[in-house]
Amino acid sequence: MTQVADPIAVFDSGMGGISVLKEMVGLMPNEDFIYYGDSKHAPYGTKTLEEVRKLTIEHISDLIEHNHAKAIAVACNTATSAAVRILREMYPAVPLVGVEPAIKPAVMACENPKILVMATPMTLHEDKFHQLEALYINQADIYPVPCPGLMEFVEQGILDGDQLDNFLKGKIEPYLDKGITGIVLGCTHYPFVRKRIEAIAGPSIEVFDGSLGTARELLRRLTVAGLNRKDDHKGQVTFLNSSEDLSKIQLARNLFEREI
Repeated sequence: MTQVADPIAVFDSGMGGISVLKEMVGLMPNEDFIYYGDSKHAPYGTKTLEEVRKLTIEHISDLIEHNHAKAIAVACNTATSAAVRILREMYPAVPLVGVEPAIKPAVMACENPKILVMATPMTLHEDKFHQLEALYINQADIYPVPCPGLMEFVEQGILDGDQLDNFLKGKIEPYLDKGITGIVLGCTHYPFVRKRIEAIAGPSIEVFDGSLGTARELLRRLTVAGLNRKDDHKGQVTFLNSSEDLSKIQLARNLFEREI
């Protein structure tokens, strides 16, 4: 039986979801968290829908049934698109949130918005993204930019340097003459290279990600379910990873402690 003192689980294909975890810990400091990164099978963004769905359901089921997670955050846009609807049907009593590109705040931030959406190829291919895009297609010019390979920089702990800058310039600079007003980070890995994206895009272009919105939605769902802790317990974070490479756990801790 689910207990208020049970942990919240945050799941991602690797390290990216730590950007969401940081917002959740800031919002809910008295909660315990388990962060599970599936680095063994990363990246998800270039896999088939069926592969991503199978992996996501397998890991989330294990977190609920064996780690006694009282709530789940699927902190991966690709996994959200592939499996969140099915997981909610499988576990209707478990507060469960996914993530989606922060197109709405980017569109609402200014008049005549022109938005670059940087994301994995699979996120941009899925119906979930096309449905979200369609909501704002008459209000903004939206340019989807697939970024295969970008999350691997974060997975390797490469958060600056010429190699990363050259990659980002190749994705961003072709659109700068279109009068871009905002860049949406459509993968939870990308906030860790946000400073480099901002430097290349320039000060007139605002960068958006949905991590805080996801954290707020999970808190809302926990509250509705009566599962949020109200005591003065000091929350703890446990890092787990599917990879046999122990350095992944240390990288996760380093990213968690890093200012984004």
